Amino acid sequence: MEAASRIENLPFTLAELRRAYAEGVSPEAVVAEAFRRLEAAADPGILILETRDDALAAAAALGTPDGRPLWGIPFVVKDNIDVAGHPTTAACPDFAYAARDDALVVSRLKDAGAILIGKANLDQFATGLVGVRSPYPVPRNAIDPDLVPGGSSSGSAVAVARGIAAFSLGTDTAGSGRVPAALNNIVGLKPTLGALSSSGVVPACRTLDTISIFAMTVTEAFEIHGIAAGFDPRDAYSRPVPVRPLTAMHPGIRIGVPDEATLETFGDSAQAEHFRETLVRLRTAGASVTEIDFEPFYAVARMLYEGAWLAERVAAVGKRLVDAPETLHPTTRAVLEPGLTLTAVDAFEGLYRLKALARRCDELMEDVDLLCVPTIPTVVTLSEIAADPIGPNSRLGTYTNFVNLLDLCGIAVPTGLRSDGRPGSLTVLARKGEDHRAASAAMAIETGTLGATGWPRPATRPVAGAVEADEIAIAVCGAHMSGLPLNPELTSRGARFLKACRTAPDYSLHALAGGPPFRPGMVRKRGGGAAIEVEVWALPRAAFGDFMAGIPSPLAIGSLALDDGSLVKGFLCEPHGLEGARDITRFGGWRSYLRDRDKPQPTGARAHAV
Repeated sequence: MEAASRIENLPFTLAELRRAYAEGVSPEAVVAEAFRRLEAAADPGILILETRDDALAAAAALGTPDGRPLWGIPFVVKDNIDVAGHPTTAACPDFAYAARDDALVVSRLKDAGAILIGKANLDQFATGLVGVRSPYPVPRNAIDPDLVPGGSSSGSAVAVARGIAAFSLGTDTAGSGRVPAALNNIVGLKPTLGALSSSGVVPACRTLDTISIFAMTVTEAFEIHGIAAGFDPRDAYSRPVPVRPLTAMHPGIRIGVPDEATLETFGDSAQAEHFRETLVRLRTAGASVTEIDFEPFYAVARMLYEGAWLAERVAAVGKRLVDAPETLHPTTRAVLEPGLTLTAVDAFEGLYRLKALARRCDELMEDVDLLCVPTIPTVVTLSEIAADPIGPNSRLGTYTNFVNLLDLCGIAVPTGLRSDGRPGSLTVLARKGEDHRAASAAMAIETGTLGATGWPRPATRPVAGAVEADEIAIAVCGAHMSGLPLNPELTSRGARFLKACRTAPDYSLHALAGGPPFRPGMVRKRGGGAAIEVEVWALPRAAFGDFMAGIPSPLAIGSLALDDGSLVKGFLCEPHGLEGARDITRFGGWRSYLRDRDKPQPTGARAHAV
């Protein structure tokens, strides 16, 4: 009885399941508990297909723990993703076919030891953000039964939010991996396009589709991402995207957010208030927040259901829209039918317009490292979507539709309850390939209980930076530090923050003559030196030579001793460069010197010269 009670209260997270297995809990017991929870939810809309027999057989076949990262971890997949031996429906029974093979991502997860317990409901053909466009029973929102569950990956999100599965796979073209996460108080990771194979996935817009990941925490979602990711030569849209480790959010990281004039919440004051409160938390965590005009991003978002991409959705559905329209959900059909009238000219004009808007968006992002937006502008109730099946759905895509069109990656993260008790969510967006940077920032603000379970969120500890084999650690002490003028010379080359620390107490620091940009020079001393504040970044080896070529005399890269006794490459200054420089060692670092230099001076006081 005690053992049964223990497993009924066991949080289905990677960390807790691993702990339970180490204590002797069996995979068969975990699978049985997953199906007990599914039955207890009394929600026939979560899964289109249960794979109970296969799951129990897979659990029994695992044997003893063998070190695989997902050994015994239960998961579900959206039913537009193939699972060998089971039908793939895309929520259209007439479309269903028997899958011969697992989708490559499913295969990778199973190879890592994960156990599939079912295929999840969705908006038909992944067309929708509300989760109600299905001929099967509609899943109930795990947090508030008056709200839509979010789509199109509705069942995938609800299964995680209710603690039935430790993680799940969705897909994300227009926000289907983020909107349901926001509405169900979980994490939704939308990776860089091409990082996860689309082999074995029914397309919605093949040029924009990606498998997405739902989990309870940022670190667990990112761990799943690392296991699932990998180049697939069979998928023409796959591309090699390195998976970098998570680190603590670096101080001074520059985050762009919608300005007051373009923050869109459709009159939802609770959402606007909660977003502003979350920005305060980001600033407190050390971020530099800049407001920007978001209208160009909204213009890109509106294009997703116009021209080229609506035509692409029609292509994904195929002849069914003309030959068997009665097999489609009425709203899916209404959304897609205008695409039948589009021409090739319309498609190319759309591509031209996107190119122009993308250029403008790139310009707006030049001075920021990340974007942060509300995951959704407002909540949508079941009654609202029943009265208007199109309008509220479109509103949910305000902050999601533009992301894949602009080749960004992102992660939606719970940010606690709004003032009205409904779940809050923020999405952190980054440029392609910078999934680790978005997730590292998201770790700094995730909060609240896990999904609808009431389980407490584990404390997030700063991740110790580790250098990958294809990287070089480099210490910077001045204008290349985060938030300072030359930091983009690192970030634009794919560098990632590892840690802030000090040198060994053997250096002097000097404000060099000239500028802007103003720079310090650090010189090693035989005696009488000090420990100087530095940041250590991991720079891809392939970019190191190009970075070195831009370093002006008298600065150079040498070996730098840190306070922990380790040696890294770092900025040093040749002695001849100290002519006309000012010794600022007593400040202990460039940032402290800048704060002193820039503080208001008493009347008649002479400002420090650089």
